[in-house]
Amino acid sequence: MKKTGIVFSFNTHKTSKIAKRISEAFEDTAKVEMVNVEEIRPEQFLGYENLICGTATWFDGELPNHWDEFVPDLEDMDLKGKNIAIFGLGDQKGYPENFLDGMGILAELFEALGARLVGFTSTEGYAYESSGAERGGQFCGLGIDYETQGSKNKERVNAWVEKLKLEFR
Repeated sequence: MKKTGIVFSFNTHKTSKIAKRISEAFEDTAKVEMVNVEEIRPEQFLGYENLICGTATWFDGELPNHWDEFVPDLEDMDLKGKNIAIFGLGDQKGYPENFLDGMGILAELFEALGARLVGFTSTEGYAYESSGAERGGQFCGLGIDYETQGSKNKERVNAWVEKLKLEFR
């Protein structure tokens, strides 16, 4: 497998747990590197052929500050040739009107910069009103709801990583 970076904030407890689980699900963990989005440099981000980016959704459908601070750097990048998978955390019961919107915001940005999004998953088994991460009955990445479906995290992560192994080229 090509060099892969898992980019997320090390200061987010639940996102960090999912990132660690994703890393462990890859057999060749030597090529999977966990990177703090709060410290990443543009050249480091561009150095990965495959990227897995993790984010929560804050407030009423916003990106967390740590991603917001990196967005200006991202906007200057050409991501053509990069495979990017996104995992997002949300609360479908507490915030059903903007479930996983942070994931959708990142997806739109990455696609606009020329990246190839991989790792789409089914919306089946979730109950929410709307999501900026939904596209034609699928999420543009892996949706995680620790609050109401935490027992499904391991199974969902493992299935997603198996899919990514096939989709990352």
